[in-house]
Amino acid sequence: MIKPVAKRVLCIDDEPNILFIVKTCLQTLAGWEVEVATSGTEGLLKAQELKPDAILLDVIMPEMDGLFYLQQLRLNDKTQGIPVVFLTFNQSVTEGHQFLGLGAVGAIAKPFNSLTLVSQIAKFLNWNLEGSNALNEKSYTL
Repeated sequence: MIKPVAKRVLCIDDEPNILFIVKTCLQTLAGWEVEVATSGTEGLLKAQELKPDAILLDVIMPEMDGLFYLQQLRLNDKTQGIPVVFLTFNQSVTEGHQFLGLGAVGAIAKPFNSLTLVSQIAKFLNWNLEGSNALNEKSYTL
């Protein structure tokens, strides 16, 4: 049986603890490759270089917020098609599908449940979790 290629996700957040938790969850529970960036500027460079399958994006960051980042991402031919899921404390973005109007495919509220994070992301992106550890999420403690 051929093992499917792992998904590559770029997580952009200015909070090191959030980056650590997200990276640990996605790698451990789903086997995805995770790259991180601590600013929008760094995130734009990494998105062009890595061409990830998806981006998890904090909305509220210094220097370049997530909304401006998303605009810049969409203006670049190399990155415009990368799906984005917001990861945010801003509850209004996650309610009523406001994220769709902003150009994202989904939004996850912080604080998030680390055990269901993979499933939430996969649902927004229509990714199959078959064969991943995410099917047994409840057996993990992070």
